[in-house]
Amino acid sequence: MEFIVAAVLGLVQGITEFLPVSSTGHLILARAFLGVEGAGSLAFDAILHLATALAAVTYFRRDIWLLVQTFLRYVGMLPVGGRDVSLLFAVIFGTIPAAIAGLFLEELMETVFRSPLIVAAMLVAGAVLLGAAEYVHARKHLFKKHVTVQSGVIVGLFQTLALIPGVSRSGASISGGLFTGLTRADATRFAFLLAIPVLLGAGVKKTLELLSHGEDVFWAPILFGALVAFAVGFGAIHFMITYLRRHTFWPFIWYRVLLAAVVALLVFAG
Repeated sequence: MEFIVAAVLGLVQGITEFLPVSSTGHLILARAFLGVEGAGSLAFDAILHLATALAAVTYFRRDIWLLVQTFLRYVGMLPVGGRDVSLLFAVIFGTIPAAIAGLFLEELMETVFRSPLIVAAMLVAGAVLLGAAEYVHARKHLFKKHVTVQSGVIVGLFQTLALIPGVSRSGASISGGLFTGLTRADATRFAFLLAIPVLLGAGVKKTLELLSHGEDVFWAPILFGALVAFAVGFGAIHFMITYLRRHTFWPFIWYRVLLAAVVALLVFAG
């Protein structure tokens, strides 16, 4: 894989992983456009996802350290804040649905659902979901002051939809958060935190599979693409956290619809 192609795919992954537009869907479309779809694409995509997961770990390092401290204090039966315990268990129980779904549906999602036309359809479906969540959110007057365990489980169930390319992990999770009464900022922050265990798990699993197959792999461009994904992903997280303090998700919703229309036109035209 050439360095330029790896850099482009890393750029696409870094930008789209934390924007509600589907990183997997964009990687599929980018590969189709560049003509580089191949047997090693899934493994490379997983390493890119691992890179953006590490970007999230770096960005939310203080939050993660707080969760670790909360867990240790809770296990040791030491005094701990109620909100911190609630967030800890929200992350733990919210991770379970996607982990289980990934184990049982991984092969199906990696074969049947990786066509540009399906990505286009899921871009529209995800836009409808996020639009509905934004509509409900705009009509709420009271919002939850913190993430509850119940909210975490619901958001986790929504996150399982991200197994389908084109839906968007962040988009589905944020939608779930908005439906449960979280603010845009809280829903987005929790969605990013909840993505970390799943992205790390999938990335490590695929990387180990790649190493165990004993195939000749040209690691230099792959690692370069991962570095690009890490740097750009870190910036994308900061952009989303800052952007949502004053803005809505509607620009992303309309972008998804427009991109889906373009993809569908190209598929049917060609």
